[in-house]
Amino acid sequence: MRIIVTGGAVIKDKHGRILMQRRSDYGNWGLPGGGMDAGESVEETMKREVLEETGLAVEECAIYAVYSGPRMQYRYPDGNEVVFVMFIFDARVDLENRIAADGKTLLFQDSHNESLVLEFKHLEEVYIGEVSSVQRPLFEDLKKGEQALLRT
Repeated sequence: MRIIVTGGAVIKDKHGRILMQRRSDYGNWGLPGGGMDAGESVEETMKREVLEETGLAVEECAIYAVYSGPRMQYRYPDGNEVVFVMFIFDARVDLENRIAADGKTLLFQDSHNESLVLEFKHLEEVYIGEVSSVQRPLFEDLKKGEQALLRT
């Protein structure tokens, strides 16, 4: 079983809503982020992935939580099994002139077509059943208000 290290970001707007990404590969929701490339730090991974998937440059960030352990096991549709070690950051970005007229959609043309939708949502609007199974523990914890650096 392979271990995959990922970096993701909790990006909030001025209303406290979290930027959610509906991914094109599986159609589920989650935070912007992705897998580490060789030689990167986890912070560099998160910043690169956020820029690729949202067009937003992270200006400031702080580690929020690290998820590892049995809840982070995942089976890809092709049958490959992996375990994720997920580093989640609180990240600040400049959203000036980046929100659509609907007040919730991030304006971004994704050249890699990874994102179907980028939308700010209040936690109570996030339906856990539509969240990527790997990120469900994070959203369950956010909804419960549970917070600790190391999460298993």
